[in-house]
Amino acid sequence: MPRRVYAPCMGQIIETDVAIVGAGPAGLFAVFELGMLKLRGVLLDALDEVGGQCTALYPEKPIYDIPAHPAIEAGELVSQLEKQIAPFDAPRLLGRRVNGLAGGIGDFTLTTDRDDTIHAKAVIVAAGVGAFGPNRPPLDGLAAYEATGSVQYYVRRREELRGKRVVIAGGGDSAVDWALALKDIASVSVIHRRPKFRAAPETAARLDEAAARGEIDMVIPYQLHALHGAGGVLTEVEVATLQGQTKRLPADVLLPFFGLSMDLGPIAAWGLELDRHHVKIDPSSCATSIPGVFAIGDVVTYPGKLKLILQGFAEAAVAAHAIHPIVHPDQALHFEYSTSKGVPGT
Repeated sequence: MPRRVYAPCMGQIIETDVAIVGAGPAGLFAVFELGMLKLRGVLLDALDEVGGQCTALYPEKPIYDIPAHPAIEAGELVSQLEKQIAPFDAPRLLGRRVNGLAGGIGDFTLTTDRDDTIHAKAVIVAAGVGAFGPNRPPLDGLAAYEATGSVQYYVRRREELRGKRVVIAGGGDSAVDWALALKDIASVSVIHRRPKFRAAPETAARLDEAAARGEIDMVIPYQLHALHGAGGVLTEVEVATLQGQTKRLPADVLLPFFGLSMDLGPIAAWGLELDRHHVKIDPSSCATSIPGVFAIGDVVTYPGKLKLILQGFAEAAVAAHAIHPIVHPDQALHFEYSTSKGVPGT
């Protein structure tokens, strides 16, 4: 199912039960959980497509910890979520940045940078990491190599790297996942400053196994030191140990995976209680410090929080049930399993 891109006219006025700020996986699943409780939702996102980082940064990245899917590409996960929420036909205001939040519980007004006004009884913030960009390595001449694609921070199409000499720098999930995903089509070297990786234990073990078979070259303990080439075309990546020992790796493409910089933008000025650029919530309801405003997904923090898509899905369900009495204060909510009640409209 192709992803639908909504670019409605500017200056819309929308009445809804819940405004969902952020259309990544958690925001999309919130539409489903709200819909199952017969609550209306509208999606808002600064990007022009739904899916958040899964669509914008790594649609072909394999994800291994989605229940019932041993492996699923990020873009395909978004497509499946779109199929799941299709019966609820939630409006989407994409390519919009939510600037303002006014009012209070039961009567919020949100405004966007395209002159839209959304009236909602509750709000779900599912903004992921907010406005995101890569953390760039401090290397001389980096911009010239970025301009030619010799240095890339996201893999949009895996096939474009077939047959290339790919150097991956980093020790987190992205570095490990892409090393495993590219090893069968490219010559892959992984640079990390220490033997231990911060990735999920299972995938880190798979990386070690692939290295033992000679499928991946592990360059440890080293870190990026310099880039070499001409006209922005990369030929070698120079790496160094903490003791200053250097060596050069033949390379066509460098993939530095050092995480994303996080900027909540106008959301940071709403008065929500924050902790290091994350929104603090009560995990029993996903409620923020502002009554009627809830938050889910990677943007939130609480004791025991894991930045996993599946945890964002669970938070969407918790938030939806907490919102029901706000929208329908006179209706008792009787919990039912989806296997019993089915999906409305199907």
